[in-house]
Amino acid sequence: MSSIDFAYHLFGDRHPSRGLSTITYSPAFTLVPTYECFNRCAYCNFRVDPNRDNWLGLEEAASRLRTLENLGIYEILILSGEVHPRSPRRLALMQRIKDLCLLALDFGFVPHTNAGPLSFAEMQCLREVNGSMGLMLEQLRDDLPVHRQAPSKHSALRMQQLAWAGELKIPFTTGLLLGIGEDEGDWAATLAAIATVHQKYGHIQEVILQPHSPGTDQIYDGLGFDPQRLPEVIALAREILPEAIAIQIPPNLVADLQWLLRCVEAGASDLGGIVPKDEVNPDYEHLDLDIIRQELTKARKELRPRLAVYPQFDAWLPSAVKKVVAQLRRSNLEVSQAAHLP
Repeated sequence: MSSIDFAYHLFGDRHPSRGLSTITYSPAFTLVPTYECFNRCAYCNFRVDPNRDNWLGLEEAASRLRTLENLGIYEILILSGEVHPRSPRRLALMQRIKDLCLLALDFGFVPHTNAGPLSFAEMQCLREVNGSMGLMLEQLRDDLPVHRQAPSKHSALRMQQLAWAGELKIPFTTGLLLGIGEDEGDWAATLAAIATVHQKYGHIQEVILQPHSPGTDQIYDGLGFDPQRLPEVIALAREILPEAIAIQIPPNLVADLQWLLRCVEAGASDLGGIVPKDEVNPDYEHLDLDIIRQELTKARKELRPRLAVYPQFDAWLPSAVKKVVAQLRRSNLEVSQAAHLP
């Protein structure tokens, strides 16, 4: 087996020349610079009001990262609330995010940042310290009641972000939030928009199909998305999206293992970041990974870990990030090769 074959085997990434019966996930840990956010999405269980949160300090972040050594964690998700773009504290937030990414790299982890819509200059800056970045498109519609007090959820802003990520060669994750007042036609339109921007730049790694699941802190009185309809949306996504884009589903929001398997059969190939706590959906704990693995094995699927950046995008990475990614791939390759020696 060649070195690149080993890399794909080890991290479960899609091999460009063969269709592997594999489901991937990212062993991850989340750092939240701040929960404060100027948006008021009706379904949110994450935010606190502006100026009502103590930002995560670097010493505390280092202490948390230190506990992760030798636990098989590869990705540090930097997930932030949004300080208003015109706020005098906006620059400080961007610097804090960058410093957290640098800290993660120093510990040998690959950062992945999702901090809401960014300016081109902010994306350009954060590109230098991230393996990949992300922003949910959610839905193309701008008339959804859940977003009436959420100006940064305007679809044009988010589509601009996807395009800028392509121009800057940033491996990118985006996705749909399902069950927030949209209809089936909206799913197709949103997926088609993602497909179009990817066809131009080739930078979308994954599309998340996230069923809205009611939480204790939200004000939206919707019932949430029926996870039993998720295979239907996955099949539609697989029809519209280029094959190179992985379809991701969050397993803690599809708690019925049989329906999780139905989602896999419909075309889902990734379970996203498996973290100790889902900060966006704190009421929903992740299923036990061993149980998921056992059920997938029965269905002739193999669950494999992956990095926050897929190997086909390694050449895009800035030097500081590429060094960490290469070390992770190399160190795990050496372990795997040793295990295969007679």
